[in-house]
Amino acid sequence: MRKPDGRKLRDRPHRRRHHGLATLRAKLTVMNVVVLALGIVVATAVSIMAMKHYLLDRIDSELVSSRTALENTGFTRAQIDALSAIGSLRDDLLLADAAGTLPRPETVFVAVDGHRKPVVFAGIAPTDRQRALAGAVEDPHAVATTDAVMDVHIGGDDFRAVGARLADGTVILMATSTEAVQDGVARSLKVDFGVGAGLLVLLGALTLMGARHRLRPLEDMVETASAIAEGDLTQRVPANKNPVLEIEQLRLALNSMLHQVESAFDTRERSSAQLRRFVADASHELRTPLAAVRGYLQLYDKGMLRKQEERDRAGRRVRTEVDRMGRLVDELLTLARLDQQAELVFRNVDLSRLVREAADDLRVQQPTRPVEVSAEGALLVHADESGLRQVVGNLLTNVRTHTPTSAAVCVAVARVDGLVTLTVADEGPGLTPEDASRVFDRFFRTGSGAGSGLGLAIVQGVVQAHGGEVTVSTAPGEGLTVRVELPHPARPKAEVRTAP
Repeated sequence: MRKPDGRKLRDRPHRRRHHGLATLRAKLTVMNVVVLALGIVVATAVSIMAMKHYLLDRIDSELVSSRTALENTGFTRAQIDALSAIGSLRDDLLLADAAGTLPRPETVFVAVDGHRKPVVFAGIAPTDRQRALAGAVEDPHAVATTDAVMDVHIGGDDFRAVGARLADGTVILMATSTEAVQDGVARSLKVDFGVGAGLLVLLGALTLMGARHRLRPLEDMVETASAIAEGDLTQRVPANKNPVLEIEQLRLALNSMLHQVESAFDTRERSSAQLRRFVADASHELRTPLAAVRGYLQLYDKGMLRKQEERDRAGRRVRTEVDRMGRLVDELLTLARLDQQAELVFRNVDLSRLVREAADDLRVQQPTRPVEVSAEGALLVHADESGLRQVVGNLLTNVRTHTPTSAAVCVAVARVDGLVTLTVADEGPGLTPEDASRVFDRFFRTGSGAGSGLGLAIVQGVVQAHGGEVTVSTAPGEGLTVRVELPHPARPKAEVRTAP
């Protein structure tokens, strides 16, 4: 693959995933992961708090129910000690074990006197944990008179405690451990964090894959833009199998823009090539008469033209070459004005009159040439008179210059389907298809080499300035037919000034 200037393009690396898009994918992935992580943290915190509140509320409810039941019995401590069935109560409620052979109970009961000292209850002396419970509560009597449940610490463990007052004024403190709640919260946290971490990893992988798939069209656009920056203007962004609407619209817009850029670049290249060829041809055309004029002037300066007839001949040659340069410059100026869309003066012009006058001039210049004019009556056309006169004159000059004097020529004007047509047909040698395709190029001349090669280029420029079209029909040995079509009324492409 090559650039428009002919240089070979550098091989593009197989890996063209630009850092910007990789960073964008990473940012999208990180953003999704962070959002999900925040959601997991918030959801976990809310669920843990709700679970903890629920479990603590159940412990508090059980403690309050036990306190209410104990107070409603109306027993005194002495009565409870005297009951023979209190052993069952001891086993179910106290779970005391002075020797420490049984596991530590979750619920602790202790009876305290008015001096905050634990006393014998149900025939069992206070244990260490019961003494610890009594010592953890600053004012057991105040606890017994309130419905609130308080937090206490016994042997490094957290408990929820309430107080109950018996009929004889003895205060019973009851506490239930919250260790099971804390264990449940810790396990729930581990599970939530484990599941959350797995979800984050899964979401990160899916987001990265999805971003790579969704951003692939953007990577194609970057690759295309890079290739175009290297000079390959034929690149286009390929279509995606599952396009996103917005990205597909961007792709179509970018391809349309690239098509316009390529067309503009090709037009500029063609214009530059035509300009270079035009300048080269103009320089070549002017070099010959200038060389002739310079040569005769040098002969005159060196005194080599001693005879009067030699000086006269040199003067005639100089004037001829000067006239030739003048005509060439005039034609170049005409083409330049047409390229710049010069001002045209439109008025009603009798095209038949212009054709008859140009045909009469041709008969005077070449009396032996058969000239036929098909232009009966006046045929008015709204156009620039000088431009039309130049068109007719150049067409007949082309016939006079490039065909033998024995070749007949027919000039016809007519109005057909709203168009004004001017046809100039000769019976000359004609042109090959290759020459016919370049007949309107500036400075193009056939093998005869006659003329400046600007006549038909001027014809085409003037006709196009009037909004018309000019075509040729020819073949070797079959002559040349030039057909000019002008709209009626004219649709000028150049600046218009209508004459009064």
